[in-house]
Amino acid sequence: MFNGGYLGKILRVNLGTKEISTETIEEKIYHKLLGGRGLAAKYYYEEVGADVKPFDEANKIFMFAGPLTGLTLPAPTKYQLCTKAPETGHYLCSNSSGKMGIMLKKMGYDGLILEGKCNDWTYLHIKDGKIEFKDASAHVGKMTNVAMDDLKEEVGNKKASVLTIGPAAENLVKISYVCVDTRAFGRGGAGAVFASKKIKAIVTEGTGAIPASEPDKLLEIRKKAFPILRETRPNHTKYGTSQYISVINELGCMPTRNFQTTYFEGGDKVDHLTLHNKYLKGNVACTQCPVACGTMAKVYEGKYKGAEARTEYESIGLLGPNCGVDDFGAIVAANQLCDEIGLDTMSSANIIAFGMELFEKGLITKEDTCGIELKFGNGDALIEGLKKIASREGIFDLLADGSLGVLEKHPEWKPYLVHVKGMSPAAYDSRGFYGNGLTYGTSSRGACHNVGGWTIRAELQSGQFDRFALEGKGELVKEIQDNRAYVDSLGICTVVRGSMEFSASPKGDTMKAATGYDFMPELLEIGSRIYTLERLILNREGLKRAGDMLPDRFLKEAVPSGPIKGQILTEEMYNQMLDDYYDARGWGRDGVVKQETVDDFGLAEVVNL
Repeated sequence: MFNGGYLGKILRVNLGTKEISTETIEEKIYHKLLGGRGLAAKYYYEEVGADVKPFDEANKIFMFAGPLTGLTLPAPTKYQLCTKAPETGHYLCSNSSGKMGIMLKKMGYDGLILEGKCNDWTYLHIKDGKIEFKDASAHVGKMTNVAMDDLKEEVGNKKASVLTIGPAAENLVKISYVCVDTRAFGRGGAGAVFASKKIKAIVTEGTGAIPASEPDKLLEIRKKAFPILRETRPNHTKYGTSQYISVINELGCMPTRNFQTTYFEGGDKVDHLTLHNKYLKGNVACTQCPVACGTMAKVYEGKYKGAEARTEYESIGLLGPNCGVDDFGAIVAANQLCDEIGLDTMSSANIIAFGMELFEKGLITKEDTCGIELKFGNGDALIEGLKKIASREGIFDLLADGSLGVLEKHPEWKPYLVHVKGMSPAAYDSRGFYGNGLTYGTSSRGACHNVGGWTIRAELQSGQFDRFALEGKGELVKEIQDNRAYVDSLGICTVVRGSMEFSASPKGDTMKAATGYDFMPELLEIGSRIYTLERLILNREGLKRAGDMLPDRFLKEAVPSGPIKGQILTEEMYNQMLDDYYDARGWGRDGVVKQETVDDFGLAEVVNL
């Protein structure tokens, strides 16, 4: 039935035995789970048991492209990684750009599965399906940017796609990330899983064509989409995601000093205007994207002169206000450091902010922090602390294990740790808009605004919802999550999806032109099916209602100052939204998926449950 978009094959690599095999995917699986995130969840469910630990040899890495990855559409660069996360100890789905997903499809594959473990440090060189296991010992210890350039030179192709990890991952830091052509699989600590398998990098080169059902129609869709994006996304082009800093801060939703309050008095020193007027180096765009929302910042003077990094809202908000830092130069330098040593900026910033609170409360001292004055607002301490996390020195060795690692050793520090399921939140405080709390709590991978659902537009911008109301938030969050689940499975960037009518009411001809089949009327149902499959995984791994609860800071502490002083999201209020959410999903109020919901989605037809 499909005559484009899909290749119908998976490449499976056993790192220990070096056995390489190709498998086919039945069409009915694509119909039910679409691609990308949906396929990754299926294979994870079937192949990674509940008792498998993140660093066990039995853990696997699944990477899947979507039906639109690599086609002639705006930003068709996304693909999915799935594994058991070191940061949370549970299921992880992660989405990234870069060229590797496109290369996989140009080689004739929709996905790549890595299993087993190498005996020595290795990098994989995959060219048009031919795989070589190459000695990576000379690249161990290199920063991600250095390793990337050196590996391109080594294989003799500057246009090759390079996925690599940094020194932090090599030290099994549980909040380390995976770099892909300067983009990232950021959350959950996937970099450490690669390191546990002795994989420093994967270099891919694909030269084949990706089939499309109606290539001329796709070009027509792209031609129409580009001007729409230029008209609707001018602020993304001009300011990138930093445009949200001042808005979120003025509304009293900005995490400040480890989420102790929600308004940063130095907000005008770290906002989009500061970036644009004083630090902007230029914009960068992903493949075939007219938006170019990547804003490269550079420090032109002062102690951090020369530092440069692609600065996004989340990184600015968490490295800046949440650490009390109002020096934008320090934020850029910290961001660059994270990118190069291979740390997730979000989890790393959060755990440093936690350390700063401990330090200021006298719970840890300079003896613990290797002499670092780990106080809020100290940009130098932020940067030095990140270095110590990567090298696992002093108290930072503990912080490198993330929230759950800290709790295991120091349960008495629970009131100061802000996380859900072990993952620290994005740069939004749920006491400022209650639906956001529900997104953190019910996200499939932990406190996440993407997988969990980005409610900012509905609650803070459109006026559609009262941000402090409880009613309707369960259905709202479910719809946004379903939308994101299917978009993550398509292989396109969420920023451009509206230009092709991939919304809460999908329509248009894109899917038919790509695959030969009109998925549009089914996309939200597919998204909901994927989310329910992920919930089955979490249930099997022991997560139920208790695992969806928010941290003490949100449920037990009223905001002490700022625009929403006195605001709190109590446990009773949160439970009301959670009940409504479970009802909307067809799950029991214990957080467990009902059998009738599994049957309604036909999951047993495509997943070995």
